[in-house]
Amino acid sequence: MLDPIIYTIRIGSIELPIRWYGLLVVIGALFAAWYATWYFKRKGEDHEIVWDVMVWLLIGGIIGARIWYVIADMIGGHTRYFDDPIQIVMINQGGLNILGGVVVGALVAWFYTRRYKIDFWLLVDAAAPGLLIGQAIGRLGNYINQELYGPPTELSWGIQIDAEHRLFPWNDILEYPFETTFFHPTFAYEMAWNLIFAAILIYFVVAKGDKIRTGIIAGSWLIIAGVGRMWIELFRPDQPSFFGAPFSTSTVISGLFALIGLFIVLVKMGKIQVPFMQEGAYEYAIADKKLTRLEREQLRRQRREERRQQPPSKD
Repeated sequence: MLDPIIYTIRIGSIELPIRWYGLLVVIGALFAAWYATWYFKRKGEDHEIVWDVMVWLLIGGIIGARIWYVIADMIGGHTRYFDDPIQIVMINQGGLNILGGVVVGALVAWFYTRRYKIDFWLLVDAAAPGLLIGQAIGRLGNYINQELYGPPTELSWGIQIDAEHRLFPWNDILEYPFETTFFHPTFAYEMAWNLIFAAILIYFVVAKGDKIRTGIIAGSWLIIAGVGRMWIELFRPDQPSFFGAPFSTSTVISGLFALIGLFIVLVKMGKIQVPFMQEGAYEYAIADKKLTRLEREQLRRQRREERRQQPPSKD
């Protein structure tokens, strides 16, 4: 196994470790931003928006992921954050949950798009497939850290876990010898799920982009992420339970994600009508196949100039 720490920067008595997990998260975020940039260009929009908002989304996502991890831990009946509240901010010791990151990241995106007069659904559509791939990249860090594994298995793709990284009772080397005990690579299951469905979403963007209304890609992502996480939770004995129930808090939230995603897709397709959300638009689809490269650039400049002339929203 690789050492989780790539390099340690020492400044006097201060040590700043550079970890594989953190590096892979950054690489995943950059890939997601690159995809969103490609999507904006394809839709004839100003791709510089992506890089402007990415920093805020990354900060908000990390904060949200940490907050939800702590809340889920408390709901599960653990008291470590009550006993020592300073541990809440000790992210370097691990403890992030993508579900919380999505919620806070979506709120950040909504406020950003409201203020700068950008289509919220265009932005989240652009983010969805890249986020799946970026999350898959980040899961490699879990493999290096020997975490997010499932119970012992006899399947041929099981992985070995060092005793110091095992959960009770599997940390008993006498009963579960290192040489013969293998565990479900849960992180790999999630990686495979994300990559497969990211490829499917991107295929539809490329093949059917001029027929997909805004919001449908984002809603589909919520369904994919929710159902996938519910499946993964079946292999996650380390997850805090939902107020003592035989399922985890993340399972409940993931189910809500899937239902919300289904609701968004139905509204955006025009199958149901609600007063607070409109049907998806075809406004950006014209850039997919009907415009030349020069015409797309002219369209981006036109939309950029229109936004600059509009006063910022005060909402």
